[in-house]
Amino acid sequence: MLNVLRLFIVITCLTAVVGAVPARLSAAGAGATGCRVPSAGGCGQEGLALVPGSGLRPQTVALAERAPRNRLASQLERLVAKAPGRVAIAIADLRTGYALSINGDVSVPAASTIKIPIMVEVMRQAALHRFSLQRTVTLTDADRDCGYGSLCDAPSGSAYTVRELLWRMITRSDNTAANMLIRLVGRGNINQTMQGLGLDHTWLGDSIRSDGDIRSLRTTANDMMHLLIMIARREVVTASACRQMLAILAAQRHNTMIPAWLPKHLLIAHKTGTLHDTLNDVGIVELRGSPYVLCVFTTHLADLDAGERFVRRVSLVTYRAFRWHRGDVY
Repeated sequence: MLNVLRLFIVITCLTAVVGAVPARLSAAGAGATGCRVPSAGGCGQEGLALVPGSGLRPQTVALAERAPRNRLASQLERLVAKAPGRVAIAIADLRTGYALSINGDVSVPAASTIKIPIMVEVMRQAALHRFSLQRTVTLTDADRDCGYGSLCDAPSGSAYTVRELLWRMITRSDNTAANMLIRLVGRGNINQTMQGLGLDHTWLGDSIRSDGDIRSLRTTANDMMHLLIMIARREVVTASACRQMLAILAAQRHNTMIPAWLPKHLLIAHKTGTLHDTLNDVGIVELRGSPYVLCVFTTHLADLDAGERFVRRVSLVTYRAFRWHRGDVY
């Protein structure tokens, strides 16, 4: 019996997303067209714009349309059939624009992968000159979360630059740094920006509270895949902001999942997420000549080690498919 939320494999053609310019956050906020968030006066948030005709939802392509692509799909299906918990996977070929997902639109606990949307909103507001990355933010007791990260133990009143908080939040997954940035930019703005980008199932229900309802941080594999596609193609906020976000993601210190069984020289810009029964890893694998996005979510795990092994296997199978079939990677 398949131990998954709902096994549903879709292969899609992302020409509307990858082949053209997808949803964009305009730093200037001027000349915005094709609003994703409807409102009587135009875009629902300053600086949020779409390029006309650039829908975020890809056109479904029949699974049998490209036989070589089915090999990866069938390999993943076999892995999912033996998955240790409930899983969701999304993969996108950044070169050809094709994608594959299993349970891609099923809502899952985001855990610390939600820190990527937080980073995007920080960079958006910085691009709008609401603050600079050198601005300092002062730690308050309300910011503290000791689930992960050393800032939890810092004295109240300690000051950190926005840039340092971004690096701590992503590379070390520091929850207190994340809460300081959420307070800076506003949780509602993070959610509104994600909705405006078409990430309809990505939601920051609260600040990050390890002793609270941490499962209120939600996303889907497809949502996170689309966000990473935009970052990889330098098409969210500004090209400069995307380069900075990629550099931060590539400096990730938690490398026991997607990168674990891949060549050590391979550049992987990614973010992990962990709960007591959840392990996630989402990222951009810069395979020369065939870069791709991989998002793997596992939850309802009885054993975190089994979940970690599952993510590693999915990553290795995907890497081999892209490496050996660069002409038709699937």
